[in-house]
Amino acid sequence: MENNLIKMYEELKIDSKVLEYAKDIESSLKERFERIDQVAEYNQLKVIKAMQDNRLSDVHFAATTGYGYNDLGRETLEAVYASAFHAEAALVRPQLTCGTHALSTALSGNLRPGDEILSPVGKPYDTLEGVIGITESKGSLKEYGITYSQVDLLENGDFDYDNIKKAINDKTKLVTIQRSKGYATRKTLSVKRIGELIDFIKKIKPDVICMVDNCYGEFVETIEPSDVGADLVVGSLIKNPGGGLAPIGGYIVGKEEYVENAAYRLTAPGLGKEVGATLGINQQLFQGFFLAPTVVAGALKGAIYAANIYEKLGFPVIPNGSESRHDIIQAVELKSKEAIVAFCKGIQAAAPVDSYVTPEPWAMPGYNSDVIMAAGAFIQGSSIELSADAPIKPPYAVYFQGGLTWYHAKMGILMSVQKLWEENLIKL
Repeated sequence: MENNLIKMYEELKIDSKVLEYAKDIESSLKERFERIDQVAEYNQLKVIKAMQDNRLSDVHFAATTGYGYNDLGRETLEAVYASAFHAEAALVRPQLTCGTHALSTALSGNLRPGDEILSPVGKPYDTLEGVIGITESKGSLKEYGITYSQVDLLENGDFDYDNIKKAINDKTKLVTIQRSKGYATRKTLSVKRIGELIDFIKKIKPDVICMVDNCYGEFVETIEPSDVGADLVVGSLIKNPGGGLAPIGGYIVGKEEYVENAAYRLTAPGLGKEVGATLGINQQLFQGFFLAPTVVAGALKGAIYAANIYEKLGFPVIPNGSESRHDIIQAVELKSKEAIVAFCKGIQAAAPVDSYVTPEPWAMPGYNSDVIMAAGAFIQGSSIELSADAPIKPPYAVYFQGGLTWYHAKMGILMSVQKLWEENLIKL
């Protein structure tokens, strides 16, 4: 069997020397992978319970059109999300086009002129800069008189509690906490740490809204930010919770009042959650959510495998090969543009879709530098599928994530090593 496997990899143009280099690394991760499977099992049961408690039936897969009034599938899907996240309410819609749109909707729905947003974990992800008004953009919150304040993390990655306390004032209406690192090299925040930060903030100003950008973090742990005091938790369906089947969409879960406010922003005042046809994709959204814990487990194994592979090659990796994981993203500082491009070529070459395409850096909308993205995905932009992207700027870090199965994630990492080796950028 092993010889057949090696032959198959070689047919896919991965050299035996690359396989030999990686063999012992995979063996060393066996116990860690078993722990990941235990978390996945717990989360799978949690999702099943949410579906059973809300009496999911095949009638909920029926399509609606037009206004989408009385869409029982949509209402049940939102009830399932609320149950799984232990939240009061949920907004789960294909009309939320991406994670940035979901975050923008949650912010716009719950902020008014004169309010202030505080980020106590440093600058948010690049695409939110235009939403907030950190960079000039038409329709930004800044144009509507909503201000923004930021407290950076300390050099060791801890929260700067003293300056957070000073930053909270009478205007502070909403605190936004980004769980994942984005295009930064800080550590991802664990749910436990998020809970500690929320507890600190609520003691200073109990009525402030605490919103968590949960992208890439769903189902990595057995608890979510909504379990530790978050008022709003926001994410994308073409990341973890969509399980690779959701063709579009985002979610907002949390306290009923704040979710309702977001719904009025998504549709229109007076309409809120009552409209929004699902056009026949409910089954994909339900089934993707059902599969998500297992899919996330495979992606998480791939991220840990990548960390260990590249750490041994001498590259800085965040998180490192042994520390605890709280999202599916693996950052690797490759030190040069050439290495980033080679890495992304490898990820693209391992894809089931568009494997023959060569990714190149380009000026992608919403980003402040050229960005290279590799993704041969069944769903365009789906970063729960095998993908990698990087801004072309120091420290030349590439961000790897996804893989609908562990085996595909593994192949992608091996192919990235293959491309770096072929271009004499590493030695094996």
